[in-house]
Amino acid sequence: MKKTFALAAALATLPLLAQAQDIVRHKLPDSDFPISRAVEIPAGKTTVYLSGVVPAVADEAADPATPEAWGDTKAQTVSVLNAIDANLKDMDLTMGDVVKMQVFLVAPEGAPADFAGFMEGYTQFFGTSEQPNLPARSAMIVDQLVNPNWLVEIEVTAVRP
Repeated sequence: MKKTFALAAALATLPLLAQAQDIVRHKLPDSDFPISRAVEIPAGKTTVYLSGVVPAVADEAADPATPEAWGDTKAQTVSVLNAIDANLKDMDLTMGDVVKMQVFLVAPEGAPADFAGFMEGYTQFFGTSEQPNLPARSAMIVDQLVNPNWLVEIEVTAVRP
């Protein structure tokens, strides 16, 4: 009877142990590039998928049909990440809860995509001393987004701690 009770007590604590596990972020070996090569999510965590977010108008005085209204890649990246941050906060989450990111970048008028501008905006939100949690991330160059003046669209997956 004592063994049965001890076994039942041990089994009852298993869900608590699974929930106590932390998310594991695997750094890129020998690199300071601000992404994780992989992120492990333990059982029992809630996953939240945010739809793609696009930039807000950066210059209200400019014609919204022009690129000037939307800003460069860095400005659009910051706009998008600020919107994602606000969406996450509405759900009681933070940028530190983001575990996966997919980035769609447009190369304007045949020029190469401004990956450096994207990274300048991205590193304001990820890999900082205030927010060191890095997501696994993919970045793709696409021909165009729905609005031809948008240069950045980002979707993220977050995990509720």
